[in-house]
Amino acid sequence: MIEARHLRVLRAVAATGSFSAAGRELGCTQPAVSQQMKALEASVGTPLLVRGGREMRLTQAGEALVRHAAGILAGLTAAEEEVAAIAGLRAGRVRLVSFPSGSSTLVPTALAALRAAHPGTRVSLVEAEPPRSVEMLREGDCDIALAFRYAGSAGAQEAEWDDLVVRPLLTDRLVALVPERHRLARAGSVAIGELAEEPWIAGCPRCRGQLVEVCEGAGFTPRIDFATDDYPAVVGLVGAGLGVAVLPQLAIESVRPRGARAVTLEPAVRRDIVALTLPDLAQVPAVTATLDQLARATRR
Repeated sequence: MIEARHLRVLRAVAATGSFSAAGRELGCTQPAVSQQMKALEASVGTPLLVRGGREMRLTQAGEALVRHAAGILAGLTAAEEEVAAIAGLRAGRVRLVSFPSGSSTLVPTALAALRAAHPGTRVSLVEAEPPRSVEMLREGDCDIALAFRYAGSAGAQEAEWDDLVVRPLLTDRLVALVPERHRLARAGSVAIGELAEEPWIAGCPRCRGQLVEVCEGAGFTPRIDFATDDYPAVVGLVGAGLGVAVLPQLAIESVRPRGARAVTLEPAVRRDIVALTLPDLAQVPAVTATLDQLARATRR
């Protein structure tokens, strides 16, 4: 009989490479980790780890068990949460991962409404950009991932999400951000080609890729002087006159653009904001309630 707690320990050992590091991650001692690994090996009847000096590696059986562990643990979590939900959502836990501009705009409204409706449901939040957030979902490290995809390149990303439940939330338009004394700061709209000679400040890796793609479609390659995942830093750099940027409207709403001005970008470039979860977890009422509140947050 394989126990879930043993699988969690095995995943931690595989991820960290040692019993002591796994113990620190799990909040237990190194001997406790060692004992649980011995119990797991005894239950499956074959070695799962090869121990040698400071190095530790998985056997073929260990690799197979780790590969299946995320799905097994997700199924167990779904079962535990659904049983708790039968009592009327008086208990439950949802682990949410979101990209930064979603964390500062959609998430607070959604979680406040969820807490008011179901005060016993606990939600934790960590930040990660896609595709890392999607990897965390598949690895069993979260229950819901807020992610985005750019219109025009969605096909490949949709194929990547075939095994997930996709809940569309909103379409977010990109805007140009220029210093407030820029020649185009008071224009009604701007074509991206008008910014071809400007220095650029770029955002997260996926956003940088989209920026280069859009610019090359307009006939130029942007000169990227600065790149940062931090939207307030992008706004600050633009406000200081160090370049121009293209940011999602959602990101502009989450910061005060001092010294910078947002201008409508033509032709329109949009990204779709979605919430993702695993099919098993989509049946858990606490997860469903969180997805519903995220959808409602986009309409407020």
